[in-house]
Amino acid sequence: MREIYENPLIARYAGKQMAYLFSDDKKFKTWRKLWIALAEAEHEMGLPVTKEQVDELKAHAEDINYDVAEAREKEVRHDVMSHVYAYGVQCPKAKGIIHLGATSCYVGDNTDIIVMDEALKLVEIELVNVINALSAFALQYKDLPTLGFTHFQPAQLTTVGKRATLWIQDLLMDYEQLKFVQSQVKLRGVKGTTGTQASFLTLFDGDAEKVRLLEKNVAEKLGYSKWYAVTGQTYPRKFDSLVVDLLSSIAQSAYKFSNDMRLLQNLKEMEEPFSSKQIGSSAMAYKRNPMRSERISSLSRYVLSLASSPAITASTQWFERTLDDSANRRLVIPQAFLAVDAVLNIYLNVCGDFVVYEKVIGKHIEEELPFMATETILMTAVSRGGDRQQLHEKIREYSMQASYRVKAEGKPNNLIELIAADDAFKMTRAEIDDLLSPANFIGMAAAQTEEFIKTDIAPILQAYREQLNLKGEVNL
Repeated sequence: MREIYENPLIARYAGKQMAYLFSDDKKFKTWRKLWIALAEAEHEMGLPVTKEQVDELKAHAEDINYDVAEAREKEVRHDVMSHVYAYGVQCPKAKGIIHLGATSCYVGDNTDIIVMDEALKLVEIELVNVINALSAFALQYKDLPTLGFTHFQPAQLTTVGKRATLWIQDLLMDYEQLKFVQSQVKLRGVKGTTGTQASFLTLFDGDAEKVRLLEKNVAEKLGYSKWYAVTGQTYPRKFDSLVVDLLSSIAQSAYKFSNDMRLLQNLKEMEEPFSSKQIGSSAMAYKRNPMRSERISSLSRYVLSLASSPAITASTQWFERTLDDSANRRLVIPQAFLAVDAVLNIYLNVCGDFVVYEKVIGKHIEEELPFMATETILMTAVSRGGDRQQLHEKIREYSMQASYRVKAEGKPNNLIELIAADDAFKMTRAEIDDLLSPANFIGMAAAQTEEFIKTDIAPILQAYREQLNLKGEVNL
């Protein structure tokens, strides 16, 4: 509908799988799975729930009568009871036992956890695929020298592949955090209105062991082996904060990468993919704007801004619960996942098809390497009998002259020519040129890259070898 606002996370950015996880259809079908699991467990444990009633519920697990639920909600202003009613219309034999002993958070909170769990698994696969693509790139370019930058000023050389390991290292930390968060996933369980399970204790005539067994059976029917031992009416909202903090961490890593790519594209050393029909500017037809990296930056910034809401929500829950979390969680949690889904998809698109301009990289090295090589030249000249202090002063003076020539006159760097012409250094131009090979200035960059990928990354990629087939796509 063009007459009303559409969330661009759905219309432009996020993938269909993630979008479905936070859809009404996914939510309400999961509610029905929860009602079925509860009814079936209650039947199996001898409560007044028949197999015929359970079978009727199962027969209508998927065909939700949304029109009935929506009409009912307009009357009663309660989403859970509206869907209990709608389910009962389809299941007249079972309507009297739907939601037996439960409170709204039984379906609402357990569904939220199930959806977040599934969403984390999607993020996990996307994250590992990005790591895989970057790792292949890092190994391919592990030996290619490039200018390192500190403070965005030319510094000692590194390699293109070694720089990529810095991006991977950030994502590795995110992966480790993700695995921790996944280890903390627990169902809210079968707890009743304030978490005391009083309603279920009544149903089982005070038999606490049966209440405990009911919760275990329901969780297992839903595929879970862990649930919170204690809750109020809701599961602890700190879990939401833990999850969104993770998504923020991933966004931070992607943001850093995207900024690096934007700078590299300005330097003309590397570029993100640019399709043959893509337009960079409505006015400047020659432009190749880094729109993918800019989109990563933009969406990542949004995720970072969302991270404070779950923390505030967790901090301001009153006693067993308050409802001021509801509207906020409906917005923040889905949109954080949708945005990170989009970010990782674009990230994968960019790093799956980098463009590297080796000659530009080499040109930049040539412009700066003479300055960086002066320490090596100084040490070599001193080893041949030169005066260290005298030579140091000469290098300083020649460096100032060469720097002025480059900056003020726009001419090539002639520092090496000045040094070679000075007999005090006792070095020929050919000898100095031998010292100036960029490979002499990259230290252990190539070895570090290989060792990092082999030791830290390869075991992870091996574990996901059947799932390393994703291709990043830019929707619009």
